Amino acid sequence: MTTRPEPHHALIDLPAVAERLGVNERHIRRLVAERRIPFLKWGHLLRFDPDEIDRWLESARRGSWSA
Repeated sequence: MTTRPEPHHALIDLPAVAERLGVNERHIRRLVAERRIPFLKWGHLLRFDPDEIDRWLESARRGSWSA
């Protein structure tokens, strides 16, 4: 019996993260420089795992917004 690895989401680039968060690319670069956002670096390329970004956002959530 062969076990299948769980599917991985494709990594996303800096402009995609900036768009997803609704901020400019400069802000994402600052978060990377300050090591405040999870990222991968291959040479000069920055890439982001969408699952890690989702977990990072969830951990930054403050309070509940239920009405």
